[in-house]
Amino acid sequence: MSEKDDFVLQDFLPFLLNRAAEESSLEFQTQYKNRYGMLRTEWRVLFHLGIYGSLTAKEISERAKIHKTKISRAVAKLAERRFITRDRDENDRRAEHLSLTSAGETAYRDLRSVAKTYDAKLASRISKEEAVVLRQLLRKLSGIGE
Repeated sequence: MSEKDDFVLQDFLPFLLNRAAEESSLEFQTQYKNRYGMLRTEWRVLFHLGIYGSLTAKEISERAKIHKTKISRAVAKLAERRFITRDRDENDRRAEHLSLTSAGETAYRDLRSVAKTYDAKLASRISKEEAVVLRQLLRKLSGIGE
């Protein structure tokens, strides 16, 4: 290759976004994994049910942008550990309405508190103004809140 390659991977937005997401996600993972033995998709299912109430796996998959197979595995694990209940839809026998049990609600409230603390810790690495702008830009890039 004789010409100079001027592509800087460390400045490529998808690379930077993925790297920041992965670093922050792995750091937060220690919390839900150590406290409850959960994997990433499991805590995301738990949080969707904690925030939005009863949902189907399909609805969680669409909201969280996670493949339905991963959601199904997470639902099975959470149900096995009695964090969620699964009730068949009377009109569509293929669908189940998922809800948190009291143990699931307790885990959600605990992890929500941990998440708020972690979010504040992460945001403290930059100024308050930068954190506001960063959140606005990330929402814009991710299509959230449009």
